[in-house]
Amino acid sequence: MPPVDPAALPKNPGCYLFRDAEGSILYIGKAKNLRQRVAHYLKKEDHDPKTRQLVGQIADVDVIVTENEVEALILESNLIKRHQPKYNIDLKDAKSFAYIQISDDPFPRIGIARRPSGEGGSLYGPFVSARERDHVLRVLKKTFTLRSCRRLPKRACLRYHMHSCSAPCIGKISLEAYENEVQKTEAVLKGRSSELLAALRTEMAGRSAAMEFEQAKEIRDQIAAIEGLTVRQHMERLKRSDEDIINCIAAGGRVTLAVFHTFHGRLAEKEVFSFDDRAGVLEEFLVQYYAEREPPRELILPRPVDDSLIQFLSVRKGRQVLVTIPQRGEKKKLLDLVHRNLELTSAGEGARGEELRRTLNLAAVPHVIECFDISHISGTSMVGSMVQFRDGKPDKRKYRRFRIRSVKGSDDLSSMAEVVRRRYTRLVREGEELPDLVIVDGGRGQVQAAKEELNTLHLSILVIGIAKREERVYLPGSASPLPLSRDDRASRYIQEIRDEAHRFAHAYHTLLRRKEVKG
Repeated sequence: MPPVDPAALPKNPGCYLFRDAEGSILYIGKAKNLRQRVAHYLKKEDHDPKTRQLVGQIADVDVIVTENEVEALILESNLIKRHQPKYNIDLKDAKSFAYIQISDDPFPRIGIARRPSGEGGSLYGPFVSARERDHVLRVLKKTFTLRSCRRLPKRACLRYHMHSCSAPCIGKISLEAYENEVQKTEAVLKGRSSELLAALRTEMAGRSAAMEFEQAKEIRDQIAAIEGLTVRQHMERLKRSDEDIINCIAAGGRVTLAVFHTFHGRLAEKEVFSFDDRAGVLEEFLVQYYAEREPPRELILPRPVDDSLIQFLSVRKGRQVLVTIPQRGEKKKLLDLVHRNLELTSAGEGARGEELRRTLNLAAVPHVIECFDISHISGTSMVGSMVQFRDGKPDKRKYRRFRIRSVKGSDDLSSMAEVVRRRYTRLVREGEELPDLVIVDGGRGQVQAAKEELNTLHLSILVIGIAKREERVYLPGSASPLPLSRDDRASRYIQEIRDEAHRFAHAYHTLLRRKEVKG
């Protein structure tokens, strides 16, 4: 089974992204319950051959929660189009979700637009169900009698006689009155339909009291359709500009910060970062983050920032960058959605970290963990690996590979001592950040070898070892392993980190063997 713990995932609706050991996205799916759906994928045994191949490559899962299943469906479509994962169905010719369009003509027409770009007028949607969209369109036409013809005819058409058009073509309605109907229609499409719904409910009650049940049913259907339009699809807001939505959450002396990227109004991806909590951390992040990439046209932030920072972003963009701190409305809902994702992410990672802290009797949750593994075949091509996990996630920029220099033959203990000595001698010499915890692949011998090297360097970092097969966890100086089951949350966390170190070492060893064969 892949080193993914479904129990750490939220039960919210949203999208899940399966990644391989290199971090590449293998598959993107949607779910009503993310935890349940991912668990089903990983635990089911009777998959078809292609799905078994997919599951065998899963090394990590990322999730993005949404307000509801509709948003999850739209987000899934956007993510698949952007990333084109290997195991998702390729639908290059698939049509995009349709929008309702109000044209920019003198007497605007209402109709359907398939694409959000290259269309005049205002667009509303998208609608994931053509049937629902058509029903809503019919209701709006009948309620507000806007024209749907592409050109104004010279005489009234059948739609006028069916009471679904106010016939501006023959002057049956003034431009001012027609524009008033357009504004009402747009109010409904924008979600501001409370007054209209109140009037319709009053009329429906009157029809029912008069035993006009058929008419009451039609009004009930109209209410249902208009209410459906008030479900805001936060992930698909139709805008001309791109935007980044940034929010953060602080706990335990750390700040976790998320950036949600949208392109042409569509959510494309998210990034999550973690730092020590200190004053000005948001401003410092914005400077460093956008020093390496072009800022969007709009930034949605949880609090104001200095004007000098906005000027810096505008210079980087080459035009004025709009910084918005929403207090209400749709943008505030987006900002809250980012915060909710952060809460769920922090809760999952924080629970694992806290469980590890409790199990190892540490004073604080280990934010930076480094793990070492040795790989060889019958004593040949001895190599070592070091991987770093930061706040529960692999930080692949800090991974290191070692060719064993001072050891001959298959001496795992001496090889472990060498790579630990080389790693931390360099960190001490260069004044770099030290980890909170060191894990070694092995039992008491490997733990002792690593601990002696740290003692020589006068470093008081806890070292633990995890032995294969039984997955026993050892502390320095202890003859017996910790009383942990292999399914304990802390044990699974340690296994995940060890497995990543083993994968990285094995990949390096394979590379060297290929070079030897070619040479």
